[in-house]
Parts: sequence; structure tokens; C-alpha cells
Amino acid sequence: MRKERILIVDDDPDIRDVLNLTLFEHYSIAAASNGEEGLEMVKTKNPDLIILDFNMPKMDGPEFCRQLRRDILLRHLPVIMLTGRSETKDMVTGIESGADDYLVKPFEPDTLLARIRMILKRTSRSLDANPLTHLPGNSSIMEEFQARIDAGKPFAVGYVDLDKFKIYNDKYGFEHGDEFIRSLARILIDATLKFCGKDAFVGHIGGDDFVFICDDDKADAVSQDIIDAFDKLSPDFYNEEDRKAGFITGVDRQGNAVKANLVSVSIGIVNNIHQKITHVAQIGELGAELKKFAKSVGKSNFQRDQRKQK
Repeated sequence: MRKERILIVDDDPDIRDVLNLTLFEHYSIAAASNGEEGLEMVKTKNPDLIILDFNMPKMDGPEFCRQLRRDILLRHLPVIMLTGRSETKDMVTGIESGADDYLVKPFEPDTLLARIRMILKRTSRSLDANPLTHLPGNSSIMEEFQARIDAGKPFAVGYVDLDKFKIYNDKYGFEHGDEFIRSLARILIDATLKFCGKDAFVGHIGGDDFVFICDDDKADAVSQDIIDAFDKLSPDFYNEEDRKAGFITGVDRQGNAVKANLVSVSIGIVNNIHQKITHVAQIGELGAELKKFAKSVGKSNFQRDQRKQK
């Protein structure tokens, strides 16, 4: 069974040691000595919970929380904040900055473990998020589809999928594959924020399947930006020999030996400009059809639904 991951962010090495001794039997532990280092490690270690010191050099706990909550990909991570001071103002500052819970040092190990279990349990129940990327999952995606339909305004949904990804996973392993997927998630977030700001939505259906939702007139620019960024990044996930060759060999889903180009990204864009969309299942059906057509091209591309309703 996978151990849940906890990131400790504290400038005091003694506190880091105490926390590690308290937690290592139950959780997978990573540690950072200041807020700036901690923010970078959040992106690479993919923690399920963060234990954060209030007062640190370079970046204190409240500022760490504020920056974390600004990031769509990271804002749902639960945070327990620690402090050596028990003044009410520190507790209020920590909670207002985005911390989920608060403990005053020194603390009882059993109390900390109980708080962690409670928060992780509460988070898993209340948050419909993909555990790999922390992006909204299928329930949230369906709710967002319905909200866009109900609003009655022009919108577009981009269905995003990786090509030849199974063959990559078979050769390089699931850990490398997970990093590939997390990198794609980051590209989607960056592209939608660049062109659509706070009105954009990105969801993770599962595996290497994602969606983004935005205004229809922004969808082409978002898609092209995703493709450009992904094609630039994709070769970095291969060893030098495969990168130079431009392909790897493997077995497809039908068991046939194949020569696969480097992983590419396909996007099918569904919109309500040329036809009326009245239910969420209609979006899924159109998206699957368009994505299948995009995948047949053989390289990164996007395909837009141009058909007009009769």
C-alpha cells in the first residue's frame, strides 16, 4: 500500500528530526529548511500534506501558504502550521493565510498524528481531486460542464490526451510516466491561466486524460500553447539514445510490435458555437470523437468541431 507523503518545512533541524522520528513509520517524509525551498519541493515531491513552521528565514509560513493557495495545481493541499509562540494573533494570521490547522511547539506526538489522520481523512472525503495532480476530478468536471451549459454563453472544452504513452510507460516505468503526466498538468495550468485567467478550468479525468474549459475564442490559442510547450518538453523524458533516434520500440494495446515516435499530445475541442449543447453527456461524446480524430494525425495537434447543427 502506498504511504501518504508529508512534506516538513521548518528551519530548525531539531524540529525536523523530531517530526521525522514521529512520522516515518506511518508516512513517507521529505523535508525543506525554508519556505522557498519548500515551495520548490511541493512541485517535485507531490505531498499529501504539509507541516509548516510559522517563523522561517527567506519566506515565513503565512507567505508560504498564500503562495501555495494562488497555485491552482497546489491550492488544495492541507497545511498544518507550527509555532513556538501561543499568541492568538499568530494563530489567526496562520489560518487567514490558508493553513488548515495549527499546533504550538512543543507538541505531543500522539496529538500531531491524530491531527494528521483527521485532516487527511477529511480531505479525501471532501476533495474531488486526482491524487497524482491534485486537479479537480470527474465529479467537479461534470459540475463545471453543467454550469457552463446553464450559463448559456459561448464556451469550449478541450479534451487532452497523450499519444503512444503506454509504450513509454512500458519502457521507462510508471514513476517516469507519472512525472510526464504531472508536467502535462502544469503545462495545461500555465496555458489556460495565460490566456483565460481566473475564468479557466482544468480537470484531470484520469491517467493521461485531461480537460480544459475556457471561452471559445481563446481555445485555439490555449491549445497551440499547450502543444508548443509539450513538444519542447517531451524529449527531456527520454534517454539520449532514444531522443536522438526519435522513437522507441514496444508493444501496442493489441499486442503488436510497434515503433513509436516520442510522446505527443492530441486535443479535441468541443464548443457550443455551431450546435446547441444541452447535456454533459453530449460534450463527452463529441470530445471522444474529436480526440480520436486528432490522435490519428500522428503528431501533436488540435482538432476543432466545425459541424453545424441541422
